[in-house]
Amino acid sequence: MSALRQISGLILSIVAMALLVTPGLGQERSSRTLFEFLFGSQNQPQQQAPAPQPQPQPQAQPRPQPQPQPQQTRPAPRPAPVPAPQPVQSDKSENARRIAVFGDSLGVDLARALERLYADNPEMMVLEESVGSSGFVRDDFFDWNEAIEAEIARDSFDVAVVAIGINDRQELANADPLSDAWRETYRGRLDAFLADLGAAGKEVIWIELPPMEQPSYGAAMVQISSIHKSAVDAAGANWVETYERYMGENGGYSIDGPDLNGNIVAMRRGDGIHFSAAGADKLAFYVDRALGTGSSGGRVSASGSTSEVADLLAGTDAASMLRPPFQGLDQMRLVEMASIIQDLGGANQRAGDLIIAGSQTAGTQRFSLDSMLNAPAGRIDAFGATPAVAIENASGR
Repeated sequence: MSALRQISGLILSIVAMALLVTPGLGQERSSRTLFEFLFGSQNQPQQQAPAPQPQPQPQAQPRPQPQPQPQQTRPAPRPAPVPAPQPVQSDKSENARRIAVFGDSLGVDLARALERLYADNPEMMVLEESVGSSGFVRDDFFDWNEAIEAEIARDSFDVAVVAIGINDRQELANADPLSDAWRETYRGRLDAFLADLGAAGKEVIWIELPPMEQPSYGAAMVQISSIHKSAVDAAGANWVETYERYMGENGGYSIDGPDLNGNIVAMRRGDGIHFSAAGADKLAFYVDRALGTGSSGGRVSASGSTSEVADLLAGTDAASMLRPPFQGLDQMRLVEMASIIQDLGGANQRAGDLIIAGSQTAGTQRFSLDSMLNAPAGRIDAFGATPAVAIENASGR
């Protein structure tokens, strides 16, 4: 028995060692006998090596597509500014009348308008001699008295058109603007300027300052313009009125007004001081009248102003009817003669008197109350108020 036990123990030891050495034997079929396990079986198929698993082929990496470069956007072109109307260039005659425009920025606008007006006139040459921000006060910035002497010495012009004053509401010789001392010094510079032109025999046309939008500034410009008017009249120069021609219905500043064709357009710029292109063209028209050239076909009055700007009723029966100033034939001259003075002792007239000048109207004819009651027989308003007419042989016999 002991020997049998030893043999059995030996067999078990061998089986245990086989189990430890051969991995995966614990996963064999349980139907296999111990004999088959120890000595093998002829019918046992050979264990085939596991078929190699196909290795996953590395996927071809897609070629990097070139990234679209951001397009460099060009800045949008700014809209080109609308150029100011330029005069058509034409050759000027050697003996052309040389018109020099002296002044501040108002003179610059006027010079360009005159260039447009005379662009096709070879006998009229416009010279822009204006200096922006200049005036008769700040001679340290620009001395107009010295400049006009130099221009006269050069004999560079025949006619001086002066549009100046919008920069002169400043202290002068330590005197407050528009004070008595200021006025005296300012007037002295104007007189010296005009005296130089008169001594040289130059024709002078001075432009009245137009209404201004800012009330206090506009009031100062009116006072300065009154000093200009006094000096111009004393020197015997020509004065071109602008205030009434550019004022509004309320008697003050207006940005709009009738142009040379009678259309209501902007006459002034947005700053409330300068002229628009249409406003400057209208001013050039009045300067042309003062020059006496008559290039626009209108009649020239004694004051140098035209009596015909744009009259839509010209040539009709209504042409002689009275209308607001500056809108009809001969009305400007009538206003200049009558001014704004009215005879306070005169009797008020009816509205009918404003229809036709010089004609007798119903407003000036006297009538009695009886003439209204005693309507003539046969008139449509004869309602029996007239005396009965005696009929002979009323019975008809």
